[in-house]
Amino acid sequence: MAARNASLFGVADFYSRNFAAAGHVAADIHINNPWMRAAWAREHGLAFEQPPEPGNEAQRRAIPGSLQRMIAPFKPILRPLARKVGLSPRLDAQAEEILLAQIEEFKPDLVLNQDIFHIDARLARRIKGIGRPTLIGQVGIVPSRGEDWSAYDLMISQLLRVVQSLSDVGVRSEVVHLAFEPDILHRLPPAPERSVDISFVGAVSADHQQRVAQLEAVARKFDMKLYGSGLQNLPASSPLHRCYQGEVWGVEMYQALRASRLTLNSHIDQAGREAGNARLFEATGAGTFLLTDFKDNLHTLFDVGSEVAAWHTADDCLTLIDRYLGNEDERCAIAAAGQARTLSTHTFRRRIEDILRFVS
Repeated sequence: MAARNASLFGVADFYSRNFAAAGHVAADIHINNPWMRAAWAREHGLAFEQPPEPGNEAQRRAIPGSLQRMIAPFKPILRPLARKVGLSPRLDAQAEEILLAQIEEFKPDLVLNQDIFHIDARLARRIKGIGRPTLIGQVGIVPSRGEDWSAYDLMISQLLRVVQSLSDVGVRSEVVHLAFEPDILHRLPPAPERSVDISFVGAVSADHQQRVAQLEAVARKFDMKLYGSGLQNLPASSPLHRCYQGEVWGVEMYQALRASRLTLNSHIDQAGREAGNARLFEATGAGTFLLTDFKDNLHTLFDVGSEVAAWHTADDCLTLIDRYLGNEDERCAIAAAGQARTLSTHTFRRRIEDILRFVS
């Protein structure tokens, strides 16, 4: 657990450490990590099937599980993609029993389920039956209609339309945005030199058509570095192939952002007219100038023009890149203001306070 948290992968221990900072005892369960799951079972004397060692041939064949570990913990808004390609199957019986044993051993007053599709409504009801904890689900997309969410005391989402959809079917729901953990600034290696003019960190896929079009327009004019996944989905003619730098996660992701003079953000198509993805807070929290896609609610998160910059069209994006790359003082001032806003307003500690207020 310590090694995984030190990687700063996904949300690491950002929720649990802030519950603890608020005076609570908190623990993380990574149910989709078979090696961590097996270690817990072994330490508690439970019989289990040993997972393959990381890196062997059996593990390399288990592509869905590997991708699931990368995506599910920290990208709620990518869940539609995960479901399409089968990355969020129901847990097998052994995994379920280990999860329930972990909950029985910890006896929590509150359970926050960050993947309501992987740990589905049926399993949520079993969790609820262990001591009747307050059960919260976190979701970034509108769930399928007809699902029984009655086991949940609260659903939270960064998107208002998700909250409204759940409220319409009688599920108590509240907006709780994603966030940044300020402590990582002390846990990262020294900041690299800002040697990258323009970066983009993230996936490109059929669910990101607006993103792909915008990034291709940028790549035709500028020397952009793209860190992410999904390039195999693009035609060979796409200019994004020559921008590709590989994937970065955790510490490497933050260092890629901190090496950038300007980093781009573009929401998944299903976000519609709402801003709220993790990159808003990761980039600004890391102190990097953020040029993001304009959304109707962006002004409720940042002061557009003084804390972040926002583009409306691909041509608008190109114009803004020219402007800010050519004006270092203005760019650095906006980056500093964006970081100050995130460190004061968009932290996991603030989000924990919201969650506790909703369930008090």
